[in-house]
Parts: sequence; structure tokens; C-alpha cells
Amino acid sequence: MKIGAAMFFTDYSMRPDELARAVEERGFDSLWAPEHSHIPLGRQSPWPGGGDLPKHYYDVMDPFVTLTAAACATKTLLVGTGICLVAQRDPIQTAKAVASLDQISNGRFLFGVGSGWNADEMANHGTAFASRHKLARERVEAMQQIWTRSKPEYHGEMVDFGPMMTWPKPVQKPHPPVIVGGAFPYGARRAIRYGNGWMPHRVRGHYADVVALLPKFRDMAREAGRDPADLPITIWGLEEDLDSLKRDRDAGAERVILSLESAKADVILPELDRWVELMAKL
Repeated sequence: MKIGAAMFFTDYSMRPDELARAVEERGFDSLWAPEHSHIPLGRQSPWPGGGDLPKHYYDVMDPFVTLTAAACATKTLLVGTGICLVAQRDPIQTAKAVASLDQISNGRFLFGVGSGWNADEMANHGTAFASRHKLARERVEAMQQIWTRSKPEYHGEMVDFGPMMTWPKPVQKPHPPVIVGGAFPYGARRAIRYGNGWMPHRVRGHYADVVALLPKFRDMAREAGRDPADLPITIWGLEEDLDSLKRDRDAGAERVILSLESAKADVILPELDRWVELMAKL
């Protein structure tokens, strides 16, 4: 089982290149950056984490910029969006950003995607909250066409364009893995339909720990004609506990993600060193 790290990069956190070197040196396999274009002051949607929205949601940098810096500072570290809000992004532009980062990183990009939870944020992008999941799926499918065809076109209900030419194409073939974020069962179903992996949060309101649901996810994949081996599971969030890590490993999780606070090296590096000791025991 692999362990990755994630941070909301801000102007008061560690720099992405600095953190990337630190986690690569310590044996983490990946570094993840989330996305919010902005946070409207009007709030229709409660934060899924409960309570007030943390400050770093307002302050987070663009993930494609920060991950490019991380990729250029490292040699083997994977870099991933956790998650890219594809329902708020133009698919043609985003496909180019993904392929460009995959080229710059020499095939080290993981494309974590999701539909999002903030209705106000989506509305500012012209995205209807009720149809965001269909829009996200069509945009991903359209990007998959762009990455894999010399003259791609896509004709869906919400995304439609005729033949075009656009480069670069990704290093990874057929394209970087699309790892679909979302809770069980609906996010799991979306991952099975159009993803190359599933990325749930460990705990959500209607379940205490997603690890207990992994067998059900694999059964759903088989029923849909997908091989569970083609849908590796990345669990977002973990506790500093060896038994918990062993449980994740034994349940067949491919990766677990450590969420770091948006802080400087004096706070983050000692935390990473504690995890190195725990990883050695695992």
C-alpha cells in the first residue's frame, strides 16, 4: 500500500516544490492538491466537513500551477489533483492542462476529479447544481476523446464539439488515470462508469469508515462488467495509527492520503518524520 500527502497550497503554507522534495525524500508516493476557484460569500451549501469552512478553502492556489512546480522539483513523485472540479472547468482547456502537466512530469500525473459540493461556486461558473454529475461525466468523456484521438469530437447532451486538432497528448497511454472522487454508493457508481479508480473520503455522514464498504464496491464493479483490479482505491484521510494502516492495506486499498495543514516547514516536516517511522513499521 502506498501513502500520499495532500496540502491546500497557499501563500502562508510550504511551497509546493519544497513539500514535494520533502515527501519524495521520505518515501511518500504522491502529492495531491485540491481545487476551489473561489468561495462566494453567499452560502447555500454546507461544508461536508461540518462547521465553518476553513480559511485555506478561500486561499488555495491553482492546482495545475502548484503541481507543475512539484513535478519539476522531483524525479519519481506522482502528482495529483485531489480533486479537480471538472463541472466548473472548460473541458478543452482542462484537457490541454492535464496533457501538458503529464508531459512536463514525464507521465507522473494522476487526474483526481469530482463534481463538487458548493452550489454557489458552481453557479458563478454557469453550472447547475442539480445536473453537475452528468456535466462532469460528459466533460471527462470529452477529455478522454481529446487525449486519445488525433481529430477528436464529442457529442453529448451538455458537451458538444465537432472535430478538432489539439496537442500535446499525454505521455501516459491511453491517458492519465481518471480517479473519481465521491462517497458510497453514488460516487462509487460514477467511478465504475467512467473512471480508472475510486477516491472516497474515509468517513462520511452515512458511514463510519469506507473500508467496510470496499467489498460492496468490488461487487458493484463486477456487476457492471468492470474488473475491480482496474479500479484501484485511494482513501482520503487516515489516522496516525499502525492498526488502521494495516486494516487499509489488508482491505486492498492501493493508497491512503495524509491531509496536511497549510503550514510552514517547521510544522510539517516533524509530522512527515513521524509518518516515516510509522510507514517503516507497516
